Amino acid sequence: MKAADGSIDEECVMKWVAPIIAGAAMVVGTWAWAEQPAPLVLETKIPLGPVSGRIDHFAVDPGRQRLFVAELGNNSVGVIDLKQQKVLRTIGGLKEPQGVAYVRASDMLYVANAGDGSVHLFQGESLSPVGHIELGEDADNIRVDTRANKVFVGYGSGALAVIDALSRQKTTDISLGAHPESFQLDSNGRIYVNVPNAGQIAVVDRAAGKQSTGWSFSDARDNFAMALDENECQVIVVFRKPARIAAFGSKDGQIVFKGETCGDADDVFVDPKRHRLYVSCGAGLIDVLQRRGTGYERVAQVPTAPGARTSLFVPSTDRLYVGVRASSAEPASVWVFRPEP
Repeated sequence: MKAADGSIDEECVMKWVAPIIAGAAMVVGTWAWAEQPAPLVLETKIPLGPVSGRIDHFAVDPGRQRLFVAELGNNSVGVIDLKQQKVLRTIGGLKEPQGVAYVRASDMLYVANAGDGSVHLFQGESLSPVGHIELGEDADNIRVDTRANKVFVGYGSGALAVIDALSRQKTTDISLGAHPESFQLDSNGRIYVNVPNAGQIAVVDRAAGKQSTGWSFSDARDNFAMALDENECQVIVVFRKPARIAAFGSKDGQIVFKGETCGDADDVFVDPKRHRLYVSCGAGLIDVLQRRGTGYERVAQVPTAPGARTSLFVPSTDRLYVGVRASSAEPASVWVFRPEP
């Protein structure tokens, strides 16, 4: 496989070729779902209390075993104790919180607000407010570069804000073609960004602080969810129109897999231990896809609740957390799924 500079990326080639060679030695049939153990088991439901409206993204403080839930429609962030499986407290006074991230180096919680374009900061132990950063409008997803102590926030009509995690100051912007949705940071200095209104996946050079290239597609729209599988050299992207999932080679953007998935997806995660993907969808399903060679095969669709499209898979707890908004049938809660086996 050729890298962006035209050279051969031998590591990625071997990671792709090995499964193909292994797969050529046998024929793998479709799993009979009814004959297989369920790949996700609903372990518990953690009530969020009197929380109304849409639930957005999650973050985790692994040291304290806390889960943070952006309760966008309620203008709050729920703080869950994962050991006790209950809500510790609710942080109110926010304006449509969308993205949340915990930064271990500074022991700080970041909350991005769509309503006023601000990022609010809370001290990790007490969760007391310590200030905010004004970005402009529609502050959204947050990602953390732990090695460089930088925080990236997607916002506005097309930018990633770069924040120094130690000084808690915005240092620069990275321009994009339109508003960024989910994005992922790799270990080699790149950022892959879903930019649905521009019809592309932007590839950003972190050292240069600018977009270096973009991958276009013509047969799908609304690329919101994204995951990165560095072990397989793939960027996983889920589209809403039509409901489709695709794997792009991380070096050249070539599509190496396409398949159907559930509707209204907002999150997708890689389970590296089991070589699976979990796609959470507003259609009220989690799609479970098992790796087969260089692609994936759907092995189960696990029911959740209508509108439950945001989730977080945490390898350290080996659990998938799914946000379920309040309805006549269900109270607002976080459903906890245990992968099997």
